[in-house]
Amino acid sequence: MTYKDQSKSVEERVQHLLSLMTTEEKVGQLTQPFGWQTYTNDQGNITLNESFKQQVENGGIGSLYGALRADPWTGVTLENGLSAREGAEAVNLIQRYAVEHSRLGIPILIGEECSHGHMAIDGTVYPVPLLLGSTWNVDLYREMCQAVARETRAQGGAVTYSPVLDVVRDPRWGRTEECFGEDPFLIGELAVASVEGLQGESLDRGDTVAATLKHFVGYGSSEGGRNAGPVHMGWRELLEVDLYPFRKAVEAGAASIMPAYNEIDGTPCTVNTELLEDVLRKDWGFDGLVITDCGAINMLASGHDVAADGMEASIQAIEAGIDMEMSGEMFGQYLVQALTEGKLDMQVLDQATSRVLALKFRLGLFEQPYVDADRAAEVIGSEAHIQLARQLAAEGVVLLKNEADTLPLSLANVGRIAVIGPNADQAYNQLGDYTSPQPKSKVATVLDGIRIKLTNHVDGQTEKKSSVGALTGDSSTDQVLYAPGCRIKGDSKEGFERAIEVASQADTVIMVVGGSSARDFGEGTIDLKTGASNVSDNSWNDMECGEGIDRMTLGLAGVQLELIQEIHKLGKKLVVVYINGRPITEPWVDEHAHAILEAWYPGQEGGHAIADILFGDVNPSGKLTISIPKHVGQLPIYYNGKRSRGKRYLEEDLEPRYAFGYGLSYTTFEYSEPQLSAESMTADDSVTVSVNVTNTGRYAGAEVVQMYIADVVSSLTRPAKELKGFAKVNLEPGETQTVEFQIGAEQLQYIGRDLKPVVEPGKFHIHIGSSVNDTQMAELTVREA
Repeated sequence: MTYKDQSKSVEERVQHLLSLMTTEEKVGQLTQPFGWQTYTNDQGNITLNESFKQQVENGGIGSLYGALRADPWTGVTLENGLSAREGAEAVNLIQRYAVEHSRLGIPILIGEECSHGHMAIDGTVYPVPLLLGSTWNVDLYREMCQAVARETRAQGGAVTYSPVLDVVRDPRWGRTEECFGEDPFLIGELAVASVEGLQGESLDRGDTVAATLKHFVGYGSSEGGRNAGPVHMGWRELLEVDLYPFRKAVEAGAASIMPAYNEIDGTPCTVNTELLEDVLRKDWGFDGLVITDCGAINMLASGHDVAADGMEASIQAIEAGIDMEMSGEMFGQYLVQALTEGKLDMQVLDQATSRVLALKFRLGLFEQPYVDADRAAEVIGSEAHIQLARQLAAEGVVLLKNEADTLPLSLANVGRIAVIGPNADQAYNQLGDYTSPQPKSKVATVLDGIRIKLTNHVDGQTEKKSSVGALTGDSSTDQVLYAPGCRIKGDSKEGFERAIEVASQADTVIMVVGGSSARDFGEGTIDLKTGASNVSDNSWNDMECGEGIDRMTLGLAGVQLELIQEIHKLGKKLVVVYINGRPITEPWVDEHAHAILEAWYPGQEGGHAIADILFGDVNPSGKLTISIPKHVGQLPIYYNGKRSRGKRYLEEDLEPRYAFGYGLSYTTFEYSEPQLSAESMTADDSVTVSVNVTNTGRYAGAEVVQMYIADVVSSLTRPAKELKGFAKVNLEPGETQTVEFQIGAEQLQYIGRDLKPVVEPGKFHIHIGSSVNDTQMAELTVREA
């Protein structure tokens, strides 16, 4: 049969298969039930549920969402969940039933969450995207995406709902941690790397997955930083800022895209034909799959209220360009009826079904719907992936303050160390949202990392011992003291006394505070006097960040600040480590701490990476991708605002506490003046700008060289500066490297009055330096052609 003939083109195979399908089978391809509800796992004995079998036999299922997802929402735990091998076996069971018991033998598209690692048991947990962006290391991030694709496809996952390309405008938003930052150019570079890493050279290779770009679009600019709130944005800003990363990823070949929950100027993105048809498909030439977010069609009738009922919402969505519905409730319930009653044209259904089938053919699912369970067990959570997670964490941690060279600490004479704070030894608190359950032995906390670091030093080991479970009785026990002190949230100070007692015995105090996006994994809370896990009937949830957890302030929650202030009174060397999912604004800490590390959520290897930095095995090279304000009242404070946005408030100016691109190192770097290959050009030409960067300090280090461009006079108002290039360079002490950037129309253009890109003649200032507020400038003139 033609559709089973691999020698035929994808289009030929799709059209032939479509011609054989019933209406019910076509609609079935557009639905995506929850995958974890399709099977039962009884101590490793996996059986398919009858409801799933009936769906397959009565028209089929196009896709399954989260067949391998494990978290409190799914109810999948370490006890009842699937190991790497079992997950592969379960997906094989699902696929075999679909192929052998559906009329046409169409395989199922398995869709998984993989924002910072495959959200399945045994999967490697990488740092959250906010830290990944802070590495400014595009090549390393691409390598991570390749590793994530290998782990996901090894278990049968064929499409991932990442990358998240939202441009953050208000960090009070709980999903800030899922984003790369506030700059569209940086996000665009990482977007391209994500598509290249996840999809590889071909989707049917067996170690690649289809990327789904989300959330299309404006999701990070919601009113008040509230999740899925209205977005107030004109078309010029939309095209120039929020749509830019999506365009770059589409040009890189992204296979799928997910509209955002929010509305823009009154139109929900789920039914915005200007976005889904005019921009995405006609202007950009996108020919892939468009899938809703979970429950987005329901929101049209209950939330946005642009549809009277589920029938009307479903018709609006598919006619606007939606091809598949995550959860499948509305399409599955109403589309057949809509066709029968003449409310929907069959051609619209055929178009959506064709796009689903085309992706399945491109993925090679018809030729190879099954996976090798032995390979899954070998690939998932491999040592190479663990080391990659550690390297990413180390490169993304940002050194915000280092008074009098407090850091790095010396292993030889550090003395006693007190590790204090609610995030010092809480594994889930450093993993971020969209994380599966983890055994304690898999996650290295900051306390673990410091203890192992000192144990290795005492034992004289040259190899890095990193086993968390090997700490009992280690010689570092007396040298490293620990007390949680308080929880993330709540007003209990019962742990203060113990924390102060511990700190008083130490030479250096490392306060590990911040936030948590940990959902209730049944771990309970901690005994504030002993630090032991304390599970009770009344579970404590410290979650103050993550999806749906938006805040009014950016300060430390609970009594964390008071704990730091009490410890500070002891007069000890004080190092603060923030582990969190959004910027923290605490002026007192900025002023009084001797050193501050911003570690975001650093993933399973975060404790080792932070210890590497604290003791100088790694020189910090992370740079902020999001501005940290002095006060929440300064929001919005993103660096690339318009020149016309004003000067100051009565109480404070508009400068952030820590600017975009900022981050300290243990060494120092010196920049020469930027040199242009030509002082003028036309819009059709290009020039090269170069700068010499020298490591003038005592340590080897990596510097992120950043190029910003300012259009001096323009027909429409423009940002004061815009990032248009960056490079991360490694330099030995005394070494100099020349860094070059190309400048052409792509770097100089903006969206003109006609909503088309334009390069206007005139002067441009080219700024190069270590952050947006620390640059040197050269002037370029663009002549009339």
